[in-house]
Amino acid sequence: MIRLLILLSAFAVVSACSQGPESPRGFSLPEGDVEQGKAVFNDYECLACHTLKGYQDTDVEKELDTPVKLGGEVVKVKTYAELLTSIINPSHRIAPGYEEEVVTDERGESRMRNYNDVMTVSELIDLVAFLETHYVLNPYPRTEYHMYYP
Repeated sequence: MIRLLILLSAFAVVSACSQGPESPRGFSLPEGDVEQGKAVFNDYECLACHTLKGYQDTDVEKELDTPVKLGGEVVKVKTYAELLTSIINPSHRIAPGYEEEVVTDERGESRMRNYNDVMTVSELIDLVAFLETHYVLNPYPRTEYHMYYP
């Protein structure tokens, strides 16, 4: 009886994640071009509000006293969907580690400009492809347990 209950619970969880109109199932964008994404990154002057290791542009006027860091080592994979969402809906999740008043306005919304009516889908796809290459997974170190032998 307990096994059946566990199996039904697991099935409910799995099916709930993949069904319904809000499901990401079936969502897929074409592969982006990293070099084109680099051009988009520069054209839209992303360095006005962000930092990215290996990239500097002294001609871009800085808009934040504490720029939001992009790329680098992370302990959790930055998924394609997370990067995409960060650009098209930056208020969805505010960058951790930054004071709210630095990266949000008086309404608690992200200060990031809305590029949804400016950037093409192709530019967005290429930008995400470019940004993906700048994240390095550094898995959380696991605690080593040694076997106890009497």
